[in-house]
Amino acid sequence: MASDKTVILITGANGGIGLEAVVALAQASACLHILLGARSLEKGQKALDEIRSSPSLPGGELKSAISVVQIEVTDQASILAARDHVAATFARLDVLVNNAGIIVIKPEYDTLADARETFETNVFGPLAVTEAFEPLLRKSSSPRVVHVSSEQGSVSLRLDPAYPSVNVRGDTYRMSKAALNMLAACHRHNFADWGCKVCAFNPGFCVTNLTGPRGREMRIKGGARPARDAGLALAEVVLGKRDEDVEKSGIVDVDGGVKPW
Repeated sequence: MASDKTVILITGANGGIGLEAVVALAQASACLHILLGARSLEKGQKALDEIRSSPSLPGGELKSAISVVQIEVTDQASILAARDHVAATFARLDVLVNNAGIIVIKPEYDTLADARETFETNVFGPLAVTEAFEPLLRKSSSPRVVHVSSEQGSVSLRLDPAYPSVNVRGDTYRMSKAALNMLAACHRHNFADWGCKVCAFNPGFCVTNLTGPRGREMRIKGGARPARDAGLALAEVVLGKRDEDVEKSGIVDVDGGVKPW
């Protein structure tokens, strides 16, 4: 059955920036139906139960409906099953947020294996998910695709000696986000004729579980900001409050404006 609410799917949304965006959107309006995408229904439901049972959420109560959708972005069968579920339940999709992402950290570093694993989630996943959901996005009166990327994928900043993170390696992660930025640019051009707004979004340096518990501690010590900051900014992009930046050439930044490609 069709829904009169704006239907939003966020992948990798059972933690970190994705979950914070779910909360921020649910607090912003009762006119949304948010699909919390997770690699397993158990993880997604646990995250949803935790936010629903929280005695006090920063930003106030949840107003929107939230449903859990199982979607593993490296598994084509999972992607197609999620698409079929959304099609049968809502008949369309208004906003797709490709948020799922990884940084590979292993005791024994293998550049090629690392690159393949990183690209599988950070590039091939968003490509496959967007392709699968494009027919449902085309049925929306106001379609939007947001690729959660990173300024670490900016070629311009990588070559800027004054950039604060210029000496941070993370080559394969940077490469994957540069590729994702190009995917966003291609989608923006290719989808323009049917009115779909597309952008890459830079969440900045946040405290998340992206690099595991040890990495989380290192991020905190390194001055990383709360994931809620990025979640709030991402929600603004989804709700169209940052369209002036979306129309610019660059990566929409968490703090306003854009970062260079």
